[in-house]
Amino acid sequence: MSLVGNGKNKSTPLMPKATAVWLIENTTLTFAQIADFCALHPLEVQSIADGETVAGISGVDPVRNRQITQKELDRCIADKNARLVLLETALPTPQKLVHGARYTPLVKRVAKPDAILWCLKNYPDLSDSQIIRLIGTTKTMIVSIKNRSHWNMRNLQPRNPADLGLCTYTELQSAVEKAELIKGRERAEKSRLARAEAQKTD
Repeated sequence: MSLVGNGKNKSTPLMPKATAVWLIENTTLTFAQIADFCALHPLEVQSIADGETVAGISGVDPVRNRQITQKELDRCIADKNARLVLLETALPTPQKLVHGARYTPLVKRVAKPDAILWCLKNYPDLSDSQIIRLIGTTKTMIVSIKNRSHWNMRNLQPRNPADLGLCTYTELQSAVEKAELIKGRERAEKSRLARAEAQKTD
């Protein structure tokens, strides 16, 4: 049976490209199996493996994020014709507040610097405003971590804000995809301007 990443899965993992990166780096799944699970084209998975795309994106472990079980992963590693099945019931359900600002418990508030560091390290294309909305932090806090002037900088450990409960995996994925889109447009515009400038000098 041939597998192709044709998007026929009813559900796909959150942050599919980051998930694909992790599966490529940490398993012996075929490109076709990874493509099918992440709803990507096999050639796109191959380009990720070759380092041609998703530069700077760190892998996201779907087992740790409770999107598949280790048993399911082992099953598909052993059978190259098997398809990974997303464990939808284990995914966190986003809870929306009807009124007022989002309250962040103290134990999560003290973890915000770790989450900011994680975002800056793994997704440098995220804007400060996106990080502020995701984590519920301030511009001053972000700047202090960027320039390493934060009072506790030596003890900070980069941790995924979704793992910490500061945002949902869906919110994080949406922000990353938006940042990638904006960055892509900026690169295209710079390339267009460079070509226009080169034509003027010819």
